[in-house]
Amino acid sequence: MSRSLNKVTLIGNLGNDPEIRTTTGGNKVAQFSVATSRQWSSAAGEKQEKTEWHKCVAWNQGSRGTGLADIIEKYVRKGDKIFVEGRIEYRQYQDKENQTRYVTEINVREILLLGGRGGSGADAPVPAGKGADKAKGGDFEEFPNALEAEDDDLPF
Repeated sequence: MSRSLNKVTLIGNLGNDPEIRTTTGGNKVAQFSVATSRQWSSAAGEKQEKTEWHKCVAWNQGSRGTGLADIIEKYVRKGDKIFVEGRIEYRQYQDKENQTRYVTEINVREILLLGGRGGSGADAPVPAGKGADKAKGGDFEEFPNALEAEDDDLPF
């Protein structure tokens, strides 16, 4: 039996605010582009840099709780550093002029918000995939008892 794996992991910055849409079936989808860069020195010692843009698509999974598209809509903005994990997908479609167009996208399964640009967010990764929420800027409205002190049996 042969196995295969289609897994993409990116760490980069958003080029624009995410575009949020709702399909005719009522599913919410977020589309955004992530820029990744690599740097190297040429044979002459000159620094070179190349930026790649990756189209990403994140869907709400089912009707239970908060999905990835909701989290992206609420917390992700242009310039934010983000970790994206998903699978690569290729598709084609016919445009208005009946030309065949090809698209390569990352179908996002999980994200981590790595903090905003210029120190506007926390530097530590915050999980935002699989229904988790990010409490940015001390916003604990969704977890009203989160700040209540309790004695834990933790050694620290």
